[in-house]
Amino acid sequence: MDTYATPDATKARTRPKDGTDGADGMAVASFVLGLLGLLAFNAVLGPFALILGGISLVRGTSRPGRAILGLFLGAADLVVLVVLVTMHHGIIWPFGL
Repeated sequence: MDTYATPDATKARTRPKDGTDGADGMAVASFVLGLLGLLAFNAVLGPFALILGGISLVRGTSRPGRAILGLFLGAADLVVLVVLVTMHHGIIWPFGL
């Protein structure tokens, strides 16, 4: 008998109880990345917001509103990127021009 064996109860406490495997955190991250992407780095943060929002919806998040907002904000990031590139002929953020 091993007296130093630890029970697996700590693993059970670190996982979500509803089996969503972190989908709630991904929904919030999608929303935050989409919101930040409107300000800067929209070419990178927009696609990440779309991916995280989609994965969290597929995994069954308990926060579908935030995941959907993350999807919309991620798409808006890409629209802003296209508009800025089109208006400034390839210069995304024209500082000082």
